Amino acid sequence: MSFQPSDSISEEANLSRCEEILQYEFQNRDLLRRALTHSSIAASRLTSNERMEFLGDSVLGMVVCETLFESYPDYPEGELTRIKSSVVSRSTCARISCDMGLDDCLYLGKGLSNHGEIPESVVAGSFEGVVAAIYLDSGYESARSFLRAVLQDEIVRLVEQEEEENFKSVLQQLAQKDFQLTPGYRLLDEKGPDHSKCFKVSAYIGDEYYPAAWGNTKKEAEQHAAENAYAILSEQPAPHASDE
Repeated sequence: MSFQPSDSISEEANLSRCEEILQYEFQNRDLLRRALTHSSIAASRLTSNERMEFLGDSVLGMVVCETLFESYPDYPEGELTRIKSSVVSRSTCARISCDMGLDDCLYLGKGLSNHGEIPESVVAGSFEGVVAAIYLDSGYESARSFLRAVLQDEIVRLVEQEEEENFKSVLQQLAQKDFQLTPGYRLLDEKGPDHSKCFKVSAYIGDEYYPAAWGNTKKEAEQHAAENAYAILSEQPAPHASDE
């Protein structure tokens, strides 16, 4: 959708629709208008959402860092950084913006509005612009409340994905918390030709060894072994067989 500045009735209706999507009513609607205005239709770059995007990016990063730090006290800095990077990425911001319907509220020049699909960078930038607009309109607490509501499901999904993909890290957290020890991994066997080997690895904590697991690479075998150990410590059956 593309709006011309003179089309004030349609513009006001659009701003109202955007406020409804955001579940937030602006005291200063000019902030929202600027957050939605792409440089392709703005009178100048300073009146587009580019400066708002700059500020919103920082507010977004701060809220996500704070949320992860408070919600996942056992996660080390490296994992928090990976999750944060995914949450604040352009692809995530663009997808959330489109899911909310913000992409239909943007002020775009004819070149973009007639192009069909709006570029991901444009949609993501508008999301960051809206974050800045809320922050400027009523402060950090309002911006945080908005972002936590909007990003909650995404953060949970990415945390679960991180846990599924990195059982070595999960096992390390558990071992250090419960036993004050760091897990180790022992290569027990390997088979197959050089170009197609598979490896058998067992995870251990102190003197305790856990059911071994096979993998097509040593890294994969260690992940499977860590998942087996984590399952046993969680009183669940080991998901990966020790023998093929």
